[in-house]
Amino acid sequence: MSVGGMDNNCYLVQCATTGAALLIDAANEPDRVRELIDHVAPGQVGVIVTTHQHPDHWQALKETAAATGAPTAAHELDAGPLPVSPDRLLADGDRIDVGDLTLEVIHLRGHTPGSVTLALTDGDGRVHLFTGDSLFPGGLGRTTDPADFDSLYTDVTTKLFARYPDDTVVYPGHGDDTTLGAERPSLPEWRERGW
Repeated sequence: MSVGGMDNNCYLVQCATTGAALLIDAANEPDRVRELIDHVAPGQVGVIVTTHQHPDHWQALKETAAATGAPTAAHELDAGPLPVSPDRLLADGDRIDVGDLTLEVIHLRGHTPGSVTLALTDGDGRVHLFTGDSLFPGGLGRTTDPADFDSLYTDVTTKLFARYPDDTVVYPGHGDDTTLGAERPSLPEWRERGW
């Protein structure tokens, strides 16, 4: 669901078999986030993951963690600015189990030092990427200098585009979903324009 003035996407991923759930980016509007959880997965959120340190992605984190009692998780390099210290520090290649589901943590440097993407492969073998602000329809997330852009471009191309097929779904931190196949032809253009 989209929350807050910056239209941040907040994702609730639930295992259909066990009911266990994971919340990605408690971004804003804690009352609406709690309503979503209470409606879809009451008492089932086992962890709240913050994709990166920018405040628009964690404004409801403190309240949501307190209301659900769920532990929080983020990459160590982005943990400092968060309103609650993560109960779990994430690293590239870590796994997060949610009932019968397993999500892989992919560290993508550039938008922030500790941005993470979560990769979920469903029962049909299709991959779903929750990319925070690292990858959007039409380009990469904002970077502040050429070195950060190079880091993000390299990580996104090697860890996402080179690894996953075209039907992989991308769920960004703002805006609409896309697929890697829809975005792949634009990679050379992104490289040239530097964003």
